[in-house]
Order: sequence, then C-alpha cells, then structure tokens
Amino acid sequence: MPYRMLFGADDLLRCRFAISPLWETHQAVYTLLNPERHGYHLPWLRRGREAAARLDLSPITLVNPVRGYHPDFLCPPPDSPLASFEEELAHVRATDLDVVRRELARSLADTPGAARTPAGRAMLADPAASLRQLTALLERVWHSLLAPDWPRLRALLEADVAFHARRLTEGGLEALFADLHPRLVWSGDTLSITRPGEHSRELGGDGLTLVPSAFSWPEVIGGFEPPWPTTVVYPARGIAGLWATPDTDTAEALVRLLGANRAALLADLAEPASTTALAHRHGLALSSVSAHLSVLRAAGLLTSRRAGHQVLYERTPLGTALAGGPVP
Repeated sequence: MPYRMLFGADDLLRCRFAISPLWETHQAVYTLLNPERHGYHLPWLRRGREAAARLDLSPITLVNPVRGYHPDFLCPPPDSPLASFEEELAHVRATDLDVVRRELARSLADTPGAARTPAGRAMLADPAASLRQLTALLERVWHSLLAPDWPRLRALLEADVAFHARRLTEGGLEALFADLHPRLVWSGDTLSITRPGEHSRELGGDGLTLVPSAFSWPEVIGGFEPPWPTTVVYPARGIAGLWATPDTDTAEALVRLLGANRAALLADLAEPASTTALAHRHGLALSSVSAHLSVLRAAGLLTSRRAGHQVLYERTPLGTALAGGPVP
C-alpha cells in the first residue's frame, strides 16, 4: 500500500532539488546503527571507527524506533538548495518546545516501554534540555564523521542533481521519476512510494523537494506532515565509487588516455572550480587550461555553469566514474 503525493497544476512547476548536510548527518547515524546499510560505506566506517566509538548515540537511538515515527523537528526538509550544516542546525534549535515534546512523545510511544525508561522520562520532562542534548549530539557527529568528507560528498550530490535536472528538462516528471528509485512510481498526476501503510497528501501548490543522499541507500524516504513541505529523500547516483581511491595503474591509464594535463584537471575537479583557479593550482597558462577544459566538456566528462562573473567547471557522473570509480 503506497504513500501517494497528489500533484496539481502549480505543483508541476515547483519541483526542486536541495542538498542537506543535516540530512546526511542523520542518515550517517542510521548507517552506523544498521548493518544492512554498510555495503557501500565500509571504507568510511573503517576510517571513522574510533571517532564513532567515542559518540554516545543512545539519545538519538531512543527516539528513532525500528518501525514508527521519527521526530520531524530533528531533520526538517531543507528550505534552500544548499544550506550549511550550521544554518540547518540553527533552524532545529529554534523549534517550538511544544512541538519538541509532542514529537518526542509520539516517537517514544512507537518503541514499547521507551517512554517509561529514565532517559525517556527525562526527555519528556524537559524538552528544552532534550533539544540541546540531541542537537549537540548531531553537531558532534557532523564534525567527527561528516565534515572531513563533506567536499567529496557534496560533489557526489551535486553531480546527482545535475544529472536528474537534465532528465527533468529533457523529459519532464515522467522521465525524472523513471529511474530515481524502484519504489517511486509516477502515474498521471500522482507520485507513489510503495511501502507499508497508506497515506495520501495533496501538495496544494507547494510542489515537491527532492533530496539526494549518499547514506540513505537502499531506502527512499518520503513524507512529512503539515506544516512541513512534502519531501522525498533518495539514494544518490555514484555511491559505489564514493570512497574509491584510484590506484597507481588506474591513474597511469587515465594519463595515457587523456594526457597528463587533462588527467590532472579531471582528477582535480571533484569540486567545481574556475579556469583561473585551475591554472593557478596546476601552473598552466589560462589559454591551455581553457583548451583542455573545452575538450573534456565536449567528451561529456565536464559541465560548466556561470556563477557571477566566473564560469565553474565540474565533473559529470561519467567524468567522476572515469576519475575515481564506477557510477551505478
């Protein structure tokens, strides 16, 4: 039985993408706690084992039942395309305390006996302290486990948005949802997520926010009750190669294929950069860098976009696969 999102005419024009460091932090916590999610992220888990061992995740675990309601206030849908973690966490810290207590109570009720434990009673008795405790824990998780890898994660998520935005431009919502996730089905004016339970929500002109996630795999997450806008979080493309480090043979093969300068520029563009920045970093003339970038873009390995007075270049999913690993 599905969760259905019903689109009106205005909603069709208000589908947008957003990247959320706070969502990635939450999903990273669930990856730590759920072995079935470990497949793609074992290198990250191994590298962060000691930092993770120093974190007491029990407060978050207590209010995240295996089956049931997870407090919406802890991870509101992103309200801008790429907010910083600090901006998103400040939003959470400003949550009305009546909302905090109500949502914590609902979540605790979905784990039998949780509300009667000393920790559960303390959470409900002092929602202000609970809010401070939970947000402080999320902040520690972010700085310990996510922030060091955020440039790599952001590049993956931005590449996913670029790919799916092209799909939306070329073929509309039908093309967009055709390969976003197997459990997402578009029919007529309705997007459905096949999952236990049944629920329908009219979007009411607010549209839909789509959030790619490296750590949500293999799940697609959808919902949010009013007043939150409707949001779908889905696994990003390319996570199979997210933690891959090209070995010496791969790097040498890339040089033989593209030439030393083009291979170096492609490898450097894990994050968007301008011609001037690349020329400075690689000690090359602007004209040479511009010529190399044009060839790489024509081959489908790079895209470019204007940001103010600069043109920024970034890898396509094909370019990322060639430089560092496979893209599923």
